Amino acid sequence: MYKLLIRPLLFCLSPERAHRLTFRLLRIARKIPFCASLFKLLYRCKTPSLRRELWGLDFPNPVGLAAGIDKNGEYYNEISWFGFSFVEIGSLTPEPQDGNPRPRLFRLPKDKALINRMGINNKGVSYAIERIKQDHPKTIICASIAKNTTSASEGDIIGDYTKSFSLLYDFVDMFTVNVSCPNVEGLQHLQDVSYLSDVVDPLLDMRICYDSYRPILVKVSPDIPLEELDEILDYCMMSGVDGVVAGNTTTSREGLVTPKDKVDKIGKGGLSGAPLFEKSLALVKHIHEHTLGRLPIVGVGGIMGPEQARQMLDAGASLIEICTGFIYEGPGAVKKILKGLK
Repeated sequence: MYKLLIRPLLFCLSPERAHRLTFRLLRIARKIPFCASLFKLLYRCKTPSLRRELWGLDFPNPVGLAAGIDKNGEYYNEISWFGFSFVEIGSLTPEPQDGNPRPRLFRLPKDKALINRMGINNKGVSYAIERIKQDHPKTIICASIAKNTTSASEGDIIGDYTKSFSLLYDFVDMFTVNVSCPNVEGLQHLQDVSYLSDVVDPLLDMRICYDSYRPILVKVSPDIPLEELDEILDYCMMSGVDGVVAGNTTTSREGLVTPKDKVDKIGKGGLSGAPLFEKSLALVKHIHEHTLGRLPIVGVGGIMGPEQARQMLDAGASLIEICTGFIYEGPGAVKKILKGLK
């Protein structure tokens, strides 16, 4: 029904409008008696054999939702109806920001892909915290944190990450440090290990002062040169970083079915979806081999179904995330993946 009826209707709307409509309908559904129970009955899949325990957290299955869909921490409980074992909210910045001018999100249906240059639009950390206070999470929440676009000096950038980290610490279960989004000026250079350590070391030091332990993961780009990646991995292994999210969107346009003139007309932005899979898979394999399997990996990028999920886990990922696959495959995507893995 989703692919034959609902998706074509949603795809008649602009991507951002379709997103808003979908989640408004979910919010309405939450208020209807037994509606949440019906969604869970239809789309959840009990798979005890796929349970994971990492960093002291119990994941009912290895499939989570990647950052970018629940930007402000507004819909994590509704999203969990569809079988996700964890939801990554954000990316969140200390201060609200509008992101880049519209249009900034584009579909490539022939490729089952998206191009976005959103610019980390979000309502800020404080808004997300108020939402979490009002709606107690019934699933594992990972917060992706990033710097504000206007923060340019090293001190301001470090301050952005430490502020978000300290404010969110008591309200989420784990963190992803986003230093690899291609749509924010000056963010990707933070993947240089010297800059990265300046950002992450203060977070590791701050964590010591808390009674509870929150895992800290670093999100890397699939476009990063392997020499730089290896430096990051060595730093993560030595510093106490708990894992790596591999990876993010790509600026590459290789292997697309969509006509080149249409892609060129869209212009800049990060590509996600099916064409990204092989690149993401190679990234996970390299990380797993370089770290001898000692650094947990969250594999993300181009996972559209059970076969890609299995390959990603076999390559060394401990957990996986989907995002664009959820948009193209619909509400049954996680159940289909879990049945295939099972």
